[in-house]
Amino acid sequence: MLFSLAYRNLWRNGRRSLLTLSAMIVSLALLILALSIFSGMLRDILASATEQYHGHLVISEGDYQENHDLYTTLAETDLPLIERLADSDQVTGLSPRLRGYGLISHTDNSYPAELLGVHPSQEAGVTSLQRQLVAGSALNDGDDRGAIIGETLARRLGVKPGAELVFVTQAADGSIGNDLLIVRGIFKTGDSAHDNGLLLVPLGWLQRTLALPGQVHEVALAIADPMSAPETAARLRPLLPEGVSIVDWGTLLPQMREAIASFDVSRMIFSVILYFATGLGVLNTLFMSVMERTREFGILMAIGLRPGRIRLLVLLESILLGLLGASLGVAGGLVLCALMRDNGLDLSAWITPISYAGGTLPPRLHTVLELRNLLDPTLMLLLTTLIAGVFPARRAARLQPVAAIRMD
Repeated sequence: MLFSLAYRNLWRNGRRSLLTLSAMIVSLALLILALSIFSGMLRDILASATEQYHGHLVISEGDYQENHDLYTTLAETDLPLIERLADSDQVTGLSPRLRGYGLISHTDNSYPAELLGVHPSQEAGVTSLQRQLVAGSALNDGDDRGAIIGETLARRLGVKPGAELVFVTQAADGSIGNDLLIVRGIFKTGDSAHDNGLLLVPLGWLQRTLALPGQVHEVALAIADPMSAPETAARLRPLLPEGVSIVDWGTLLPQMREAIASFDVSRMIFSVILYFATGLGVLNTLFMSVMERTREFGILMAIGLRPGRIRLLVLLESILLGLLGASLGVAGGLVLCALMRDNGLDLSAWITPISYAGGTLPPRLHTVLELRNLLDPTLMLLLTTLIAGVFPARRAARLQPVAAIRMD
């Protein structure tokens, strides 16, 4: 009986209920859309920061990630063990790397640069550098001295695909390492650190130039879910040989980890502000409904309906309003997210890519629908409507039957 009464009372003033319901639906749908756009932005900038250079997990000897010491290396004979440890459904790519620093020259121009020695086919499964070419072609495993170079560095050196470069560095045996490279392609990431001074070169060539045969500095891993990197690292760490460490992207990019943490705080603040206004609308609707039915409540209490049942009746009205608004709001949010999921909104005509926290945010808005983007705002809306219903319910339950019946 209470349920049918609550539903009937909800529509006694249909216009007021519809206005409140509309505000709930619009606020929930737009909040789901906004949170999904934020998730898309975070996914883009995280992919940029990890898939352009670092990878999601990095295995290395000792404290190499802290000091990048030339001599802190792993022997390639140890890699089969690491490959077996990393052979899981989560790991999608693995790339051994050797890192070198030195002077890169072309004709009369010379600039300091970082050279990353890789097996091109394996590196392509971890990073996206070879898919971000603006000129030339990517490296292949049979190329012994090819290189792809950042766009800004290529412009400063005045080189195009096919040009020769001279690399000079201090080799591990104390000699001066130097050799020629052929520019195969030019990449552009939008990250000045990479575009200004990074080259991708064959691993074997760099091992010979640095006098580090059979050695690598690190093994970069890509995993299916970047957000689970800390858990995957914790699972693999006990299985690695003594002295070998594994770190996730959050350790390599602390600014990115902080950006994601701040997003969680921002979404909560954004939700609270939006639902505070929505809660006032629900509170107003229920208070007005209770005041209009004061005599009705008095009669119900006079014929034996207990105050607790009156309180429950008003709360049921609040819950029904919240459930109806939540269901329609989620449906609206899903539709909006689906419309912006694939193509999104291209803003490249108005803004340029933005570098932040070690990554690059492209000028495009699109949605990534995560479960929490639905659950968090929906549960908050239901909680808001329930809290908004408590005060009118208390007022109705505290009415005196005789005074309520006499009230006009």
